[in-house]
Amino acid sequence: MNNPKHSDSRYQETGFPSLQWEDEELPTRPLPLHERPLQARIDSEMAVIHRHHARIALAIEKFWGHRDCVEYMRTLILSGGHADGKGARVGFKPEVISALMNLIGLHKSL
Repeated sequence: MNNPKHSDSRYQETGFPSLQWEDEELPTRPLPLHERPLQARIDSEMAVIHRHHARIALAIEKFWGHRDCVEYMRTLILSGGHADGKGARVGFKPEVISALMNLIGLHKSL
């Protein structure tokens, strides 16, 4: 009476939930990024930018929905910083670049 379910560690009681699952077994599952609503994706990317560069986030929010917004974000990526002449900071953290690039893509899908 060697039942394969009894020898499989997924079916043994350990006190912790199994890390193995099938999609149909889950009543809910984490929502992949590409399935999140558009506004939730925009808000998530804007939060990254706002956390590191509040002034830039405010400028993007102000111009969001206009053609100039995409051009502004592209200029930021290519120049590596805000072009207002304040401060000598050049370059962005990878998560900020990623957020800017994702926002450009999201803006185009409007």
